[in-house]
Amino acid sequence: MQVFRLSRKKYANELSGKGAGFSGNRWNTKGVEMIYCAESRALAMAEVMVHLPVYFLPKDFVMLEIRIPDSVKIKEVLPKELPEMWNGFPHHPKTQWIGNQFIKTNEFVVLKVPSAVVQGDFNFLLNPFHSQFKKIKIISQSPFIFDSRFFE
Repeated sequence: MQVFRLSRKKYANELSGKGAGFSGNRWNTKGVEMIYCAESRALAMAEVMVHLPVYFLPKDFVMLEIRIPDSVKIKEVLPKELPEMWNGFPHHPKTQWIGNQFIKTNEFVVLKVPSAVVQGDFNFLLNPFHSQFKKIKIISQSPFIFDSRFFE
């Protein structure tokens, strides 16, 4: 399976989870490191754009294509398993608890979760501490230019 991650160029090769751990996000609290990926390039872009005003988007983004081998264990969280307003802001404590447990129990290398930005699409969270994480590889990296119409 391939997943995608839109990243600043200077952090593109790391896949460490430190960025998520620094700030905390929908699926993790501050201090819990994980890597956020999306099922498509378009979703990866949307997930970044909701966090920054368009005029503040840096110009040094790259799109990473990441291969997750079929042999890697994936756990899925279905929307029906989540509480009402799970996709609101500020982030719901239950979604953060789910992500924190994913890292803490270290049973799975990938957690498939619904996107809060695009209903019906999914994000994939990677556990950099799992023994199978080393099987996950960046297979391509290319400059990502936002369409100029976003800035009009």
